[in-house]
Amino acid sequence: MTTDPAPPLFLLPGDPLRPRRTDPHFAAEAAAAGAAGATSAVLDHEALLAGDAAAAVSRVPRDAGPVWYRGWMLPAERYAALAAALAARGGRLLTSPAAYRTAHELPGWYEAFRALTPDSAWLPCAPGRAPQETELARLAGPFGDRPLVVKDWVKSRKHEWAEAAYVPNAADTARLASVVERFIALQEEFLTGGVVLRAFEDFTRAVGEARVWWVDGEPVLTGPHPDTPGPCPAPDLAHVAPVVRELGPRFLTTDLALRADGVWRVVEVGDGQVSGLPAEADHRPLFEALVAAGTG
Repeated sequence: MTTDPAPPLFLLPGDPLRPRRTDPHFAAEAAAAGAAGATSAVLDHEALLAGDAAAAVSRVPRDAGPVWYRGWMLPAERYAALAAALAARGGRLLTSPAAYRTAHELPGWYEAFRALTPDSAWLPCAPGRAPQETELARLAGPFGDRPLVVKDWVKSRKHEWAEAAYVPNAADTARLASVVERFIALQEEFLTGGVVLRAFEDFTRAVGEARVWWVDGEPVLTGPHPDTPGPCPAPDLAHVAPVVRELGPRFLTTDLALRADGVWRVVEVGDGQVSGLPAEADHRPLFEALVAAGTG
């Protein structure tokens, strides 16, 4: 007689005010996981960020087996510490630290998606230390006089577009240096990896961005990007699916936007564990797919 494998555990951030309960922001996801036949446990997110991974997972049952994390973004180093702390208690993150970094940080996914995403170049730097203007000029050289968008390996400052994101002419190195300096100042200690320059492409705003959720190379949920919750575009994914499978991580997201010439472009890739779900989306297909993937 064989026993069916247990479903994966979902690890969700705890409520800072009531640590034994799930953070209200993720309560709907805990319910969706339960409806799909899985259980959940809470993570002390603040303890993990403070460097105490063992305390962060102290409420996770021992010998939990396979685990999906669903929560706030984590630096890759903290995610690796989480994986080690869970392993010490008999848990196993279904997304390895290497796979997390690949999907979460642009240098990890860019080469696979090069043909589908804006041209990019990057330069490592530490928080609070902007590269010299001469270094930025060399980095921007291949872009000619094209407009650029500045970001780090994970995030941009698109809400401070004019001062910390957009450079109208890549050859204007004084302007580029000013935007980069402001971007780094605003990111403070949250700067990830360094500076990324992305070629600006003109997207059709009225259509909105689509966020596609992939589990084991299959698109299981498509909805609006959380920043554009109104429109719900439905991009053609035939050209994206082979690249997602080539990249390798089991659970990731792709954000797509429609360029003015009618071509769907991948504007961002992310680890699915830390990508935001729009509040109005039906979460059930995603959690059912994750439970099936974690059980198989």
